[in-house]
Amino acid sequence: MAETNYDIEGKWIYKDNNLNTMYIYESGVRYTYYCVSSNCDSLYNTFEAGDSNAIPGTNPYTFEGDTLRVDLHFGNELVTELTFDCDGDKVYFETPGHHLYRLGSDCN
Repeated sequence: MAETNYDIEGKWIYKDNNLNTMYIYESGVRYTYYCVSSNCDSLYNTFEAGDSNAIPGTNPYTFEGDTLRVDLHFGNELVTELTFDCDGDKVYFETPGHHLYRLGSDCN
């Protein structure tokens, strides 16, 4: 059976209710969004990469092989290996050790 290669492009959220952040990875740019409403997923579905809902500033990124590299600016980088699960709808960041889920995913 051939190995499936997944991509980081798309909308990603934390499933923890205390974390109200969404990231959109698109065409080498990571956008960050915050939500303070009671139904963030519904609101996030309306957001598009680069729209006025994103916080100011973006982060360039590359994803090669299994390694994600995000430029956090001022000499800081997030460099981590990624492991995908749940048909590519869940991603585990080796460093700092957390999971993100594709927006709308039914993964647990």
